[in-house]
Amino acid sequence: MRGSAAPEADFALLVVEQSDHRMVLSMGPQHPSTHGVLQVITEIEGEVVTKASPEIGYLHTGIEKSAENLFWSQASTVIERMDYLSPLTNALCYYLAVEKLLGIDALIPPRAQQVRVLLAELSRIASHCVWLGTGGIDLGALTGFFYCFDLRERILDLFEASGGARMHPNYIRVGGLGQDLPQGFLEKLDGVIAMYEPRMRDVRRLLQKNPILQDRMVDVGIIDAADAVAWSLTGPSLRATGIEYDVRRAFSYSGYDQYEFDVPTRTEGDAYARFLVRLDEMDESMRIIRQVRKQLDAPGAWQVVDTKFAPPPKETIALSMEALIHHFKLVSESFRVPPGDVYQSVEGPRGELGYYVVSNGDNRPWRVRTRPPSMYNLQVLKKIAVGELIADMVVMIGSLDPVFGEVDR
Repeated sequence: MRGSAAPEADFALLVVEQSDHRMVLSMGPQHPSTHGVLQVITEIEGEVVTKASPEIGYLHTGIEKSAENLFWSQASTVIERMDYLSPLTNALCYYLAVEKLLGIDALIPPRAQQVRVLLAELSRIASHCVWLGTGGIDLGALTGFFYCFDLRERILDLFEASGGARMHPNYIRVGGLGQDLPQGFLEKLDGVIAMYEPRMRDVRRLLQKNPILQDRMVDVGIIDAADAVAWSLTGPSLRATGIEYDVRRAFSYSGYDQYEFDVPTRTEGDAYARFLVRLDEMDESMRIIRQVRKQLDAPGAWQVVDTKFAPPPKETIALSMEALIHHFKLVSESFRVPPGDVYQSVEGPRGELGYYVVSNGDNRPWRVRTRPPSMYNLQVLKKIAVGELIADMVVMIGSLDPVFGEVDR
């Protein structure tokens, strides 16, 4: 009856037995905490992680599909934005694939090859500077950030001088480069080379032997060599387990077999080992850069002799009808690539970056598919986080150095 008191039994409290103290936390999605737009569904017992599930897709941009709707020569403008910390590496990998389809990969002039290697290694150092600086901030070490970003800014000055933009210069093109190195570039490069060693000495003095950083990274996020291979890790995350795999050595490209460099490895497989491998990689990149620098004083061709893939010099357009027509055809309809498919990989800052490119004979790629190292490396978080403290989650994510432009694409 309405308004009457319900039986007392209806208000009895249900007793729920709790067998453990586990709870589920949603870590993210937030940019400052997780090195990108990442959400980690974390199950913890007390402060110990019992399960971690990365949730991705918050930065999805459809870059691969966008590339398929652009001319062959336009696609690099979006491809460079996948790994926005190393755009020139993406452009190099993509254009190496296109050049294989065109059958001109063996015709790239030596100077163009040298400049490509130079830019790739400068990009590696610049990318590792971001990882090192922000990784230090994660652990409370602010000073290293300014040291690293000062070096990175000087490298970006070189990118701006060569291609006109600091982040996405679009300087590497089919058959070589967009133009030769500008006047004054080599002097700026010499300045970066001169400042590198003392700057990195200071950074190592600040961070490498820092007892607080060591306490936060040593024996945190451990993975052994067998599991690293099973999870398809590449780059520093793989080499920190003792496996000396580097695409530059295993499948040499752009003349890397002409340069002397070591592939740094560690065997501990923890966050600190990944930290040390990247520091040593920066030194090896500078070692390659010094070798390239010695070759750049001699002039040479920076584009394939057959220039039908590159626009004519601007000064010839007003003087030559053939140059004007060539320029118009490239801008309006680009060039066509023979039917076929190819997979090309390079050693990016985060590991093996690969592009599977398919042509159906049109002036646009029929399929562009990326093998992004960050995507594979990030998945191992499911394994290395179990048994660690929730406070160390950011340390482990930072040690994998994911870039979510290529994770989500």
